Amino acid sequence: MSATEAAPPGKSPFWRFSVKFYAEPGVAQACIDLQDQAGVDVNILFFLLWNATQNRALGDAEVADLERSIGAWRDMAVIPLRNIRRALKVPPPVMAPDVAEGFRTRIKAAELEAERLQQEAMYALALSGPLGRETPSKVAAARDSVAAYQALLRPFPAGPLDTLLAAFAKFQPPV
Repeated sequence: MSATEAAPPGKSPFWRFSVKFYAEPGVAQACIDLQDQAGVDVNILFFLLWNATQNRALGDAEVADLERSIGAWRDMAVIPLRNIRRALKVPPPVMAPDVAEGFRTRIKAAELEAERLQQEAMYALALSGPLGRETPSKVAAARDSVAAYQALLRPFPAGPLDTLLAAFAKFQPPV
């Protein structure tokens, strides 16, 4: 299925890419490190990488537009749920640990659903046609798009970024 074909909710090629890529060795921890150390929105990063699988690189203006279009959802839904989930790793003394963990599990599911909805909104943007510019390879596209994202935020920590890009270079996206 190409980026321009419709997919059932939750089953978009972008979502399938994200689930499979996140499971690659070292990727999950690299994403957490980039998120915590540089303020990276992993969904934006994965959208850039997913487009790179099609040898498409997004530039500074396109990445800024993407951030503007989905930033409110992330700030309103994804981040608050993540903060609650993380806070519940150590439950408050008034709450029994097993009760808090059950609640934390439900919050984690809601957080994942909020991220999936964010990804589906980004996938809908891709349905309008190819984004970015064509590059000679997926690795070149990934590096160019990540550079544009770093220009919007700040330089990403080298270790986690290198881990992520190395995993991407070897990654075989789902069909």
